[in-house]
Amino acid sequence: MGLVDLLQSIIPPALFFSAPLIFTALGGVFSERSGVVNIGLEGLMVMGAFVGIVFNLTFADVLGAWTPWVSILVAMVVSAIFAIIHAVASVSFRADQVVSGVAINFLALGLGVFLTKQWYGKGQTDMVTEPFYTNDIAFLSDIPVLGPIFFQDIYLTSYIAIALAFVAWYILYKTPFGLRLRAVGEHPMAADTNGINVYKMRYIAVILSGAFGGLGGSVFALTIALNFSHATIVGQGFMSLAAVIFGKWHPLGAMGAALFFGFAQSLSVISAGIPLLEDVPQVFLLIAPYVLTILALAGFIGRAEAPKANGVPYIKGSR
Repeated sequence: MGLVDLLQSIIPPALFFSAPLIFTALGGVFSERSGVVNIGLEGLMVMGAFVGIVFNLTFADVLGAWTPWVSILVAMVVSAIFAIIHAVASVSFRADQVVSGVAINFLALGLGVFLTKQWYGKGQTDMVTEPFYTNDIAFLSDIPVLGPIFFQDIYLTSYIAIALAFVAWYILYKTPFGLRLRAVGEHPMAADTNGINVYKMRYIAVILSGAFGGLGGSVFALTIALNFSHATIVGQGFMSLAAVIFGKWHPLGAMGAALFFGFAQSLSVISAGIPLLEDVPQVFLLIAPYVLTILALAGFIGRAEAPKANGVPYIKGSR
């Protein structure tokens, strides 16, 4: 197997598996940069996957090829609304943010499975008829060498995820909104003294994390799972949270970590075509993403410095 063929078998699947992680990790970056720990990324992905699949099944005959695109937008809106529960508990009621996030995870999964059982009479939905499909990107796919590797048979959602990572970086580091958000996460009292509404900024950040989490969950469901059940999102949200930490709470760092974890997830799919991996037992390749996640955090969590007010409830007027 030549180098180009090898890269062509590795890179598209890695990008394919990375996209949901990138979307969700960006949501985690916004939330945690504002000072709100969001363990509930898994639940937000579950809600996004559930809404995306149900909407797709319901309106596929009406919307046709536009169904998956509209589905992920609806999933974003519903998950953003769902994230308000975490915002109210963590920001307004100053509840323990870890406990609130865990509750979001249980609530989303329980609600999704219950409604699936009620509406479809079984533990999982039907398979969607209008998922995302791979495409060749016009003009770029014709570039010698690079075209077949990066731009042929690729999901557009993969490049949308990468583009959004750069947009998130620009918003956080080059706009007044981003400066206020980071100030709230570093020193909320100083931000409040300078006229920044700490509660408002944290609400916005958590709602954004819900929207991104819903986007990640729905993209995962409409590209990989193609239906919804209790096992559709298993550990993806926690892997996204790990990408946030591994990426040092930076949008581009989180994207890089998500690409790494996405590559790890793709190993079980591409192993048959890679000489070095074809004899490795499948079970080792299936657990590789989780082992690599643990190793990455074990090696880098001590060096990664979270926003100083992360996880600390803010009481107006306190010192």
